[in-house]
This record gives sequence, C-alpha cells and structure tokens, in this order.
Amino acid sequence: MWGLATHPSQNIFLTCGHDRQVCVWNTEEHKLDWCITLEEYGLCADFCPNGSVVSVGLNTGRWLALDLLTREVVFESTDGNEQLSVMRYSPDGSFLAVGSHDNFIYIYNVTESGRRYIRSGKCNGHSSFITHLDWSKDGKYIMSNSGDYEILYWDIAAGCKLLRNRFESKDRQWASYTCVLGFHVMGVWLEGSDGTDINALCRSHSERMVAVADDFCKVHLFQYPCPKPKAPSHKYRGHGSHVTNVCFTHNDSHLLSMGGKDTCILQWRVTGGGGVESRERLASVSSTSPYTSSPEPGTS
Repeated sequence: MWGLATHPSQNIFLTCGHDRQVCVWNTEEHKLDWCITLEEYGLCADFCPNGSVVSVGLNTGRWLALDLLTREVVFESTDGNEQLSVMRYSPDGSFLAVGSHDNFIYIYNVTESGRRYIRSGKCNGHSSFITHLDWSKDGKYIMSNSGDYEILYWDIAAGCKLLRNRFESKDRQWASYTCVLGFHVMGVWLEGSDGTDINALCRSHSERMVAVADDFCKVHLFQYPCPKPKAPSHKYRGHGSHVTNVCFTHNDSHLLSMGGKDTCILQWRVTGGGGVESRERLASVSSTSPYTSSPEPGTS
C-alpha cells in the first residue's frame, strides 16, 4: 500500500495500493466503511478541502475524482503515461496539483465543489520524478521534492514560474508539510542516511509534531520545526515491512501509518499535549489488514 489520505473534518481515511482497491476506513470503529476495485494501481490520494470528493492518482498517469457518498467517478483525466506520485489540493480547494514520474507537476483549476477540473498549467524544471509537494497557506506557491533530492519552489499565481531565488521562500508559511527535504525537517535525517531511507513525512495540524515513515519498519515522532541535525525523537515499532506513508487525522488525535509488504495499517493514539514543555507521544490502538486478521499491537 502507498496512498493514504485523511478526511479534513471526519474520522475517516482512504488507502490505495497495488491490490487495485480504494478503501475508506473508520478510525473510531476501526473497520472498513467501503471499498471499490479499480483497473489500475492507486498510488496517491487527497481529499478536497470541502470533504465531499477525493482524488486518487494511478500508476498509468490517470487519476480519478470520486464522490465520497455515491462512490461514483465524477471526473477523470490523464497526465503523461507514467505513474503519479502525489495529489495535493490547495488550502481553499481552488487548485489541484498532480505530481508525476514524468518530472512534471500538473495544475488544475477546481470548480463545482471538486467535481470539475480544467488544466491551467504545468511546472517544468525538475530533472527527476516528483516525490512530494506542498502548497503555501495563501495557495499561491508550491514546494516540491524529486527523486534526485531537489527542492524547488514555484509561483503558481504567476503561471507556474520556477523561483530561482530560494531565499524568497525561507519564511513562507506552508499549509501542509509532507516534503521530506526542507529546512524545517533537516533534523529528521540520521547521520549517514541514504536519500531513500525516509519514505514519507507529515506535520501535524497543530504544527508541533512531525511524523516520519522509514525503510526500517519504524515510525518516528519529532518536534516541529526540526532544523537541527541529530534531533531527538520517539521511535515506534509495529510494522513488519518498510513504512510507506504516515498521516495525522483531522484533529491530530491519531496518527495513521501504512506498511508496504505487510499490507497493514496501524492507528496510533497521540498522547500528551498541553503546555509547551510537554512532549507528544504515540500509543498503538489498532491495526487492520485487508487480508489477514492481525493481533492488536501492544502499547508503545
């Protein structure tokens, strides 16, 4: 499994992967709400900010927008002929950015509450496939990472213009932070790390924590921002395979993590909080697998 997205206001989340299934799960009841089977692999997903539509990127360059209630495809499009790696709506839902393995980021204007899309631009400048991207809080800029470890910044409002002067972006506020490379998350990389050791990263909505999914079956929890090398962290075990993705629920009460070959979803309860000096921690509260009945992990 690779694709993971949490709903902006409800206690549900979506997963997709190599089994061609798109599944919506309930975090309170720890069970499957519904599931549909596609013709291709789903590799990435994101909910429209209004919560009524979710977009899923596939391994062929095709992507779908699904109505959450009817489960019907309300829009579909194709960008290139290589797999898509990231789908990301702008904070107000007026744009959708689609990151592809053909090195481009495709930008769509979104109307009719996420049911109509018109391609409005293409970001051309990366020399390798897109791995992660995030929108600025004002919805005008994008920060992106690629397979050759580039960090690029784009002015979407100016027509997908590549910003050559990166100094201009140093104090920009980001609506989400999933890019594994960036000043704010430099400290999550261990000394001597390979550039592929971290598969995914997610900042909490409170902007106090950042969770990391690594290649060694572990989930890490750091304080955010995390710019200093060798930053301290909490480490959590439970997966039997590389961790492919992590995502906080809409109210930061739980963290979700997905394993690759173990086909397992772990749901972690966030404990702590309150004062500035307190440190958030995770405790495993449930696991679920589409294929096997797994015993509940012990509390970390």
